[in-house]
Amino acid sequence: MPKLPKRLSGMSAIAASLLLSAACGAGSAAPATVDLGTGPAKSGTVKKDALSGLNMTFVSYGGAYQEGQQKAAVDPFAQESGAKILQDGPTDYAKIKAQVDSSNVTWDVIDADSIWAESQCGKLLQPLDYKIIDKSKVPEGLAGECSVPAMQYGMVLAYNKNKFGANPPKGWKDFFDTTKFPGKRGISGNPGDSAPGPFEGALIADGVSPDQLYPLDADRAIKKLQTVRSNLVFWKTGAESQQLLESGEVDMAMLWSGRAYAAVKNGAPYDVAFDQWMPVMDSLTVPKNAKNPKASMALINYYLGAQQQAKLTELTSYSPINTDAKPNLDPKGMSFLTTRPEVADKALKIDSKWWAQHQSEMIEKWSAWLGG
Repeated sequence: MPKLPKRLSGMSAIAASLLLSAACGAGSAAPATVDLGTGPAKSGTVKKDALSGLNMTFVSYGGAYQEGQQKAAVDPFAQESGAKILQDGPTDYAKIKAQVDSSNVTWDVIDADSIWAESQCGKLLQPLDYKIIDKSKVPEGLAGECSVPAMQYGMVLAYNKNKFGANPPKGWKDFFDTTKFPGKRGISGNPGDSAPGPFEGALIADGVSPDQLYPLDADRAIKKLQTVRSNLVFWKTGAESQQLLESGEVDMAMLWSGRAYAAVKNGAPYDVAFDQWMPVMDSLTVPKNAKNPKASMALINYYLGAQQQAKLTELTSYSPINTDAKPNLDPKGMSFLTTRPEVADKALKIDSKWWAQHQSEMIEKWSAWLGG
């Protein structure tokens, strides 16, 4: 999915909200009762003035992404529900732990990495209440016990059309075939992080069936990665990966779909092979001991609405999570949406639970190989 600069560092657009948050405090005591109405939950809705007089804090990564979340869902929810919602960020796992450990939780809904969210279910995060949250329009398998997707994008294979247009690479096996597809390859190279992408791509290229990927054989993956190491150009940020395409420094790259889209919009002659792309998403979560869990669930339910998700996509270029969302994008933007059926059906199934349990050891192996 078209991905804008993730976790944009420019927080100026929400600075006023942050100052307001610091001045007014957050997470005020809930009313004696929170009446969300009767009947089954319906995403994108909230009972009028159900949370009147309640203070809440929404936490995300700042920049264009959080501004989009605020305009598409958080501010409209505040208007409908009567709650006063302050913005804070960026998401900081140490701060979440400190709040939960001290039983002084001031954050109500937190946008977090999906693998971290999976690892903290029942620890720092509480189970979501699916009597309040309607997940019926969330693609099957993406909603977890303690988290639902905030948006979706993907790790994809982008290639230079001018070089490979007549016979383009189709998947990760081709990415690792430097004889048939010579040239430089861009790939994530952050030693302090390891996430779905390089290991899965390497194992598939080495003949592992997609339905037999997990548990990941890291040593086998690294051995395969080593075969193309001299052809790799490592990027550490989304901006760097996009620049590799725009400068033409690499002939193909494994990168976030939105960065590929941004490069193409800027004139880079690249296209994307969506076969075996890897879904990536942020997740909405509620910290353990949150002061107003019903209000938190109500905000998440509203955020998942089709209208809210369509607007979020229009503002940020991330793929919508609600399957009924119909964002208004140009044809090129639509072609990068990972939630389109013809694209979604080609996705690899990523085992987030396995990653949550093993990410620390994968980081160690990844860092050791990068530094070797």
